[in-house]
Amino acid sequence: MEPLYASVDLGGTNIKCALAGEDGEVVVQDSVPTHAHDGPEAVLGRMAGLVTGLSEEAGCPPTALGMGVPGLADLKAGVTKFLPNLPTGWRDVPVREILSPQVGCPVYLLNDVRMATLGELTFGHGRELEAPTMAFFALGTGIGGGVVVDGKLRLGPLGAAGELGHMTVLPDGPRCGCGSHGCMEALASGPAITAEGIRLMLIGQAPKLHELVAGDASRVTPREMAAAAEAGEEPVRDAIVRAARYLGIGVANIVTALHPDLIVLGGGVAQIGPLLFGTVRETVRSRVRMFPAETVPIEPSLLGDRAGALGGIALAMKKGLLEE
Repeated sequence: MEPLYASVDLGGTNIKCALAGEDGEVVVQDSVPTHAHDGPEAVLGRMAGLVTGLSEEAGCPPTALGMGVPGLADLKAGVTKFLPNLPTGWRDVPVREILSPQVGCPVYLLNDVRMATLGELTFGHGRELEAPTMAFFALGTGIGGGVVVDGKLRLGPLGAAGELGHMTVLPDGPRCGCGSHGCMEALASGPAITAEGIRLMLIGQAPKLHELVAGDASRVTPREMAAAAEAGEEPVRDAIVRAARYLGIGVANIVTALHPDLIVLGGGVAQIGPLLFGTVRETVRSRVRMFPAETVPIEPSLLGDRAGALGGIALAMKKGLLEE
């Protein structure tokens, strides 16, 4: 039997796991609640149980495991340094030392969005290019990212290279969760777009959106806003376009700095679709003047919500990227 590799995505709500071969075809997958308040060791024990159960179902133990973490980690040591959205912050948790004996294989860590970037590089758009230079923007609750240069994921000394969402695109703009002001994440993430939709609805400027969510502000998401915009609601359309322009400024900065072969937009906000992509492309064309910006494609992820899972498979296959 061909070797199988395990991918684990540690989230604040759920732990997701998949087993796949070198072709990226997932054999089995499942998830369990994180129960993060139980503490790191309990969470890792739950994770090990999930991996073991899937291995038994697949009839083959994994050769290696790639794990995405929502924050910073010492990749060489396999130790988390700071996971800001988990209780205790998981400071200096020796994940590899704890988890590897329980799952019976080597464990490699990587930031979760860098892992999704690796997935796109290995099994998505990057597969179509030879030694590509590309940037991946993950547009969701936050805006994360990853940068690939000449076919290699750029990590930096802390594995933190590629925090594209924290570029400043509006000096003195709204405060971001990172503590700075005017970051792309503060202006174009899912919550930023949603907040403007709720405001418009509450002041009576978005009756179509109000109808779509039955007046329940908690149901407003970029998806409902996109539907309202498509139905002709101009204020909501303007809100999406404004956010997409801020995103386009950030993309233009990366295009100018790297002149990449490709820009990939993934995550839930990217599902807004043509209105978002058209605005981003137009903004990049208007702002990149040193070379023809239209030579840099800006495309949706080929993998969609599978990018992270397949990135973990690639991470396990590549032995944590440390031998590249």
